[in-house]
Order: sequence, then C-alpha cells, then structure tokens
Amino acid sequence: KKSEALKARQEELMRRSLPKRKSIPGVDNVILVSSGKGGVGKSTVSVNIAAALMQHKSNPAVGILDADLFGPSLPTMMNVSGLPELTPQNNMIPLVNFGIKCMSMGLLVDPKNAVVWRGPMVMGALNKLLNQTDWGSLDFLVVDTPPGTGDVLLSLAQTIDIAGAIVVSTPQKVAQIDAVKGIDMFKKVHVPVLGLVENMSGFVCGSCGHITQVFGSNDLQSLVEGSGAEIIGKVPLDPGLVQSSDNGQPLVLSFPDSAPTKEFHKIADIIVNKLSSN
Repeated sequence: KKSEALKARQEELMRRSLPKRKSIPGVDNVILVSSGKGGVGKSTVSVNIAAALMQHKSNPAVGILDADLFGPSLPTMMNVSGLPELTPQNNMIPLVNFGIKCMSMGLLVDPKNAVVWRGPMVMGALNKLLNQTDWGSLDFLVVDTPPGTGDVLLSLAQTIDIAGAIVVSTPQKVAQIDAVKGIDMFKKVHVPVLGLVENMSGFVCGSCGHITQVFGSNDLQSLVEGSGAEIIGKVPLDPGLVQSSDNGQPLVLSFPDSAPTKEFHKIADIIVNKLSSN
C-alpha cells in the first residue's frame, strides 16, 4: 500500500510540473495517429483517415499536420509543395488539396536536405507548426506523429488538448508489442485512445479474392485486452496503396471501391461517433 501511495504521489507531482494543455485556435478535435515503431504504414493510414473524414456524411472541415519532422512524407502523399503564404499576423496558411488543409516541415525545408537538429530546434519547429499556423475553422486535425514514444509525441500529448489517439500496428508480433507500449504511454499522459488500426492485415488477391496473411496472423486483440483499447479497423494490403501514395492522392479518393477504402470509411465513422458522443 505504501508503494502504491508513493507512486500516486509521484504521478501527482509530475502532473503539477507539466505545462497546462491548450487548444489550437479554431480546431475542435485534434487526433494523434501514432505507432510504436516505424514501417507500419502510419503516414498512409493518417492521410487516408483524413480523406475518409473529409468525405463523412457530416461534412466536416479537415486538416492534417505532418509532425514527423525528420521524415516528412505529407508533401508527397498529398501532392503539395511550395512555401506557405503568411497572414498579416505572420501565421502560416496551410496548403489545401482534395479539400484538406495540409502543413508539414517538408514544406519549409529543401526536400533534398536532411533535417539534422537537436532537441531545442525540434521543439521550436513543432511549436511553429502547431501555434503559428492559421488553421481557420476545423472539425478535425489529424496529426501524423513520429514513430515511437519520443520527445515530439510526448510534447504533443502533454501540451495540446488532444481529443484522442489512434495507434497503428501490423499483424507482426514485434510491431504489436510496441503498439501496446504506445497505448500505455497515452494512458500515462491521460490521452484517450480511440482505437487501434491493424495495417497490412492480409493481402487480398485481385483475381480470386483469397486473403494471404503476409505478415502472420497474431491476435492483436489478445495483446491489448485489459488496456481498454479496441481494434477499430483492419486495413488489407492493396497494390493501389503504393500507386496512390506515390501519385500524391489518398487511396480513399483514387480507389473508392477498394477493400482498404471501405475499411477507412468504417474507421472514420467510428472516430466521428466516439468524439461526437464525448
């Protein structure tokens, strides 16, 4: 009992020392899309969730922020380029494509140059993207975060008023274990987890429809039992995903009848329903 009391006291002191969370002006719901490790298709999931939300029957205004400062992929995936224009208050105006407002560090630096920054510069750049961007009025801002549970994700979770987080994994056990760690991190910083998305969940043959479990079929639900999180989508592999991402158009828009698109629309429905009921 003493150890539990000590732990509770330590957590209380940590909460007191954290900066007060603040909302982003004009943005109703900030949604973090994260993953325990890289290579699970988090950015692809982020872009297609944003596109599916934009097409939702409630007709919401949607934006997407690429917070992966060292490996920004939004300019390629959303086919946006060029420096953002500035308001009279020197705030950046997001670029718009497919009806979605877009902001990324990839728009502010030469795409051929690596971002080689230490912590303070990274946090300064993140602050600029968050607080010096004129988002106008948005119902949803999808934030594509860096993989892992490092400084950028932690800073977002502790300083911004977050409506909820989505954790992306693959069927591989090594990715699932890290996804569970991601859920635990969000619980510790009191950010609600809207659900898990299992990406690359089998390959659907274009000829016969047979599903091949390319990355295995480990039961993700059994790993997250007790965490309070649920699987809200299983997105299968589709050749159109590569084609659409490279062409700078979300799969949801370029292949509207595909199996992954139907899954992304289901995920968007769940997100809207969960947040509208809060």
